[in-house]
Amino acid sequence: MRKLSFLLPFVVFSCVAVAQDLSPVVLPKPQTDGGKPLMQALRDRASQREFAPDALPPQVLSNLLWAAWGVSRPESGKRTAPSAMNRQEMDMYVATADGLYLYEAKEHRLKPVTKEDVRALTGTQTYVGTAPVNLVYVSRAGGGSAEDQAIFGGAHAGFISENVYLFCASEGLATVVRASINREALAKTMQLGPGQKIVLAQTVGYPKKK
Repeated sequence: MRKLSFLLPFVVFSCVAVAQDLSPVVLPKPQTDGGKPLMQALRDRASQREFAPDALPPQVLSNLLWAAWGVSRPESGKRTAPSAMNRQEMDMYVATADGLYLYEAKEHRLKPVTKEDVRALTGTQTYVGTAPVNLVYVSRAGGGSAEDQAIFGGAHAGFISENVYLFCASEGLATVVRASINREALAKTMQLGPGQKIVLAQTVGYPKKK
């Protein structure tokens, strides 16, 4: 059986599922209190490009994904990051050594896409292939012109990636947002539809020990 480094405690496999695909992962409830004060997190926010290979614990991953693009107001379904007219036309994919997943914010779970390790495809930099987590921000075609959609997609990815930066600054994690991506190759591997476009990717992990 293939070992799932950070998912194992939360996934129950049947023999068929193990052989053919990954199972959905229900993440632990996010911890929405604690952390550094906002002004300190802003002061400590930085891009880092050296990562330890250690996997993120399930609770840390849960908190990270919620901070990035989770549902912060369940009564309305609104998120931790804004979106134009609250259309929420952004998908966040999570690439780890165990496979590629789509983050489903309402259920706060990971939907499996492929058990292939696609981390190296999420950017042109060497560290992306060994860092524990690479987030991929994908916009979905919505209303408005093509120009509007491109502007909105860029803005939405920026909002979410800054949330990730502030979370990482608060939790002592390293992160860097990236635009250097072979989008055509990655989109094919991610099985994206014609209305989906890769905007940015962001690497997250523990800082590499000196």
